Amino acid sequence: MNNEANPKPAFKKDQQVVYPSQGVGIIKAIEEKAFKNQKIPYYVIYLEVSDMTIMVPVDKAEGLGIRAIVPREEAQRALELIGENYEPIPSDWKLRYQMNLDLLKKGSVTDIATIVRSLYHRSKVKELPILERKLYDSALKLLEDEVSFSLQKPKEEVEGLIFARLEAN
Repeated sequence: MNNEANPKPAFKKDQQVVYPSQGVGIIKAIEEKAFKNQKIPYYVIYLEVSDMTIMVPVDKAEGLGIRAIVPREEAQRALELIGENYEPIPSDWKLRYQMNLDLLKKGSVTDIATIVRSLYHRSKVKELPILERKLYDSALKLLEDEVSFSLQKPKEEVEGLIFARLEAN
């Protein structure tokens, strides 16, 4: 790995990371693989939610939005955000879907909390279209996973906290 072309890995073995739209994973290894006569370092990431192991080139991880689990304070802030007042979202579901999809791709925990909050409240007004329902389910699962890892609480307890805050608004 002393090759100048290879970046230094930002994450370590056994570190928990968030892969936006995929879920929370753990880096099982950092391996080099030959590709076009070059040795390229890859993260080997196990995603528990889908029981899948993926390999991501170290130099592509940041571009894919892979990041460390947020600190406890940021997870708490995301939970608080869910209970706050919110701006009404567009009634055109295609526009709303694209806005939320863009937020999910950015992948910060507050972006994900914003998606959950807005689609939860929208679903109380009118049933969500299938694509939007899937987006909501993905965002909710991602939020539950990350907050439970960050706060070191069981997922069921975090799910209860999320819905208590959603329903209080």
